[in-house]
Amino acid sequence: MLDKLTQKVSDALRFVSGKSTITEKNISDAVEAIKMALLEADVNLRVVRRFVNSTIEDARGEKVLRAVDPGQQFVKIVHDKLVSFLGDSKQDLSLRGPDVLSVILMLGLQGSGKTTSSAKLALRLKKEGRKPLLVACDLIRPAAVEQLSALGSRIGVPVYKEEGAGGPNGSHDSVKVYRGAVDWARKNLIDTLVIDTTGRLQIDEPMMAELSRLKDASRPDELLLVADSMTGQSAVDIAKSFDEQIGLTGVILTKFDSDTRGGAALSLKTITGKPLKFVGTGEKPEDFEPFYPDRIAGRILGMGDVVSLVEKAQEVISQKEALELQKKMEKENFTLEDWLNQLRSVKKMGSLQSMLDMIPGMAGQVSEEDINREDLKSQEAILSSMTRKERANYLIIGPSRRSRIARGSGTSVAEVARLIKKFEKTRSMMKKMAKMNKNGQAQAMMRQLGR
Repeated sequence: MLDKLTQKVSDALRFVSGKSTITEKNISDAVEAIKMALLEADVNLRVVRRFVNSTIEDARGEKVLRAVDPGQQFVKIVHDKLVSFLGDSKQDLSLRGPDVLSVILMLGLQGSGKTTSSAKLALRLKKEGRKPLLVACDLIRPAAVEQLSALGSRIGVPVYKEEGAGGPNGSHDSVKVYRGAVDWARKNLIDTLVIDTTGRLQIDEPMMAELSRLKDASRPDELLLVADSMTGQSAVDIAKSFDEQIGLTGVILTKFDSDTRGGAALSLKTITGKPLKFVGTGEKPEDFEPFYPDRIAGRILGMGDVVSLVEKAQEVISQKEALELQKKMEKENFTLEDWLNQLRSVKKMGSLQSMLDMIPGMAGQVSEEDINREDLKSQEAILSSMTRKERANYLIIGPSRRSRIARGSGTSVAEVARLIKKFEKTRSMMKKMAKMNKNGQAQAMMRQLGR
């Protein structure tokens, strides 16, 4: 995520990092390098100019040139500027109370991930205690209604659709579908409608006319544009056009986990004035996160995002389980059973690459190529082929047991032996890490564990 931008900005900051004094030359070199990094990241030229000018203005002030640690002060200025350009703070949805029906219109072109994002948002609302209803109003794209129905069934959220609407012979009347959804929602105590609207391959008059009719009929609380972050400036231009013709309250960027540049994220707020509210970070329904400008700025500067990492962990590991695991690590009582549970928990948290990028100093240090997914699968297979007694005490796993485990997991005796040896090393490292107090030591250990 934003790997290229992170690497280039980190390189730029080396002009001032660790310096006891900062000169005009230091600042100029660093800002010029950051400028090139932003342009290569496909950030809007107007945004780059504004960013550079405001950064230079603050960086050349007496408070930086004479600061106790000018290098760190300059990094803070860059961080604050990034946060400002990304949107200052997290923007929540503006929804009504549970006794009044809230309406969210999901807008976007075909291929942007609008239908999938509608389901992801509905799942998030459900987890937050609301009662969402997905409404199938994309009556143009073939199989859009069927796709939304399948997603709704997968996440346990009801989907309202009308037979005969859409398709080659359908009425294409999204307003009629909306009104039917409102009646159904009132009868079934629904408090939020998430409406998947029609899209086209490009912005055209018929699509905008249809969306305007639906907007006038539904009076939505939120109009969220779904845009593909990989398209860079195109996503920003699309957002600007939708805002001018329909009006937006926010933007959702999809494929954010694959975006190595970050041009769309850095340009959206300045160009459109609309906040980036959510990002799609994977293909699973759970891969959908609120957008935190300060956390993303930290990632761009290589500072990681420990808060988000902890939040992801809390979704799959309870506080009680975490405390028990910590005690086991400290006392070196961590077992193969615990390791198996952790492997399964990590899988639920998303991609390993995204988690490693959240650890300070790890962004860009380990790439997708460094992560052997087949090795992780074979590890889980080996651990699953052991008995509970063997996982509780790996010392009893002798030659005959290793042969049986290898046959059961479809691996070799050598692979079983390697896993046990790796476990012993990891357990020892975890014990040391649990007792670390100094950040530098902890970061070094995290790098070792990551690799």
